[in-house]
Amino acid sequence: MINRSAAKKPQHCKLNYFPCINGELSIGGKKVSTLCAEIGQTPFYAYDRELIQERITYLRSFLPQSISLHYAMKANPMPALVDFMAHHVDGLDVASHGEMLTALNSGMQASKISFAGPGKTDKELNAAIAAGVLINVESANELQRIEVLGLKLAIVPKVALRINPDFELKASGMKMSGGAKPFGIDAEVVPELISSINPNTLDLVGFHIFSGSQNLKPEAIIDAHNKTFELAFRLTQQADINITHLNIGGGLGIPYFPGDQPLQLTAIKENLNKLTSQAKELMGNIDIIIELGRFLVGEAGIYVAEIIDIKMSRGEKFLVVNGGMHHHLANSGNFGQVVRKNYPVLIANKCAQAQVTESVTIVGPLCTPLDILGSKMDLPKAEIGDLIVVLQSGAYGKSASPENFLGHPGVVERLV
Repeated sequence: MINRSAAKKPQHCKLNYFPCINGELSIGGKKVSTLCAEIGQTPFYAYDRELIQERITYLRSFLPQSISLHYAMKANPMPALVDFMAHHVDGLDVASHGEMLTALNSGMQASKISFAGPGKTDKELNAAIAAGVLINVESANELQRIEVLGLKLAIVPKVALRINPDFELKASGMKMSGGAKPFGIDAEVVPELISSINPNTLDLVGFHIFSGSQNLKPEAIIDAHNKTFELAFRLTQQADINITHLNIGGGLGIPYFPGDQPLQLTAIKENLNKLTSQAKELMGNIDIIIELGRFLVGEAGIYVAEIIDIKMSRGEKFLVVNGGMHHHLANSGNFGQVVRKNYPVLIANKCAQAQVTESVTIVGPLCTPLDILGSKMDLPKAEIGDLIVVLQSGAYGKSASPENFLGHPGVVERLV
């Protein structure tokens, strides 16, 4: 499955494949053990920039040329990775002041950066206005605060209204819209809110409509896209305004677990071509943005930890490693999973050998039964010192984990 040269690659892309060099998994042309020596420690994350570039190129081949591609930094805000992304995407989307500074430091133009989040402080809003970043407004109160802060700075803030539509992305890993939500402004009150906006003090450029994430069903994404564009058309007509900016969110998922199939984009592409043509007819020259994080970087990253103990307990074998949920909360099943499922896991130095396997559970060093990297998995016979590799680890890893929990050493990141 892992050797690119030996394995049959799926047509969607080759991001699930890292080659074996002399029987050992490699990333970015380096064996995992060599990378370990270079970094100087385990655990660590490693991200392959070539695979990220391949994913971006692959995606652009499907997107209509009229759609801008933005990277959602919350998926992975590692500064070196953000700097790399800034040269390969059309914009960056941030969710905090800290992410905004990282985005600005990358060299991305402030006008190509947008700032979302339901609890922005006055300090954050003030910084975004001063920088010239687009603010995705989450409430009427936030809009008023932005106006007041803009007047104090003698700057007309650029804003887009984040809409909470009356639909959701079906079968998504995390629903962001529909019903009562902390995200965005309910669609039915948007026309009245727009009528209260003074164009001399607020520059309303458009809408942000994000309905869900991590979806592997093309029909669900197509349905959400249809409803998103229809809602945007309807709101502009009801409010009698012209907009130049429409962020349709993301939602494109990646396969993590047994039975998951890679998302097929052909039908999504055909539908987006139709929708963008309609948008040009009805709304004129408008910048349509798709905002993706996990889909761009998730499959290009690995997490590596070292086996420090092997033990038997009442007939079950445990591999104890020096990393765990404090570094990789999502892999432990405690970040959005209802029923825990295993991420794909390998032993780095035994990736290409046909060996007898044994059932093992991989656990970390924390004093909690939640600290699981893999439960009852069939792996080649392991030894102390072997390197455990968790695939699909490029998104929602280090920054989404409780790294200081119980005071264990931190994890290092490397872009290779």
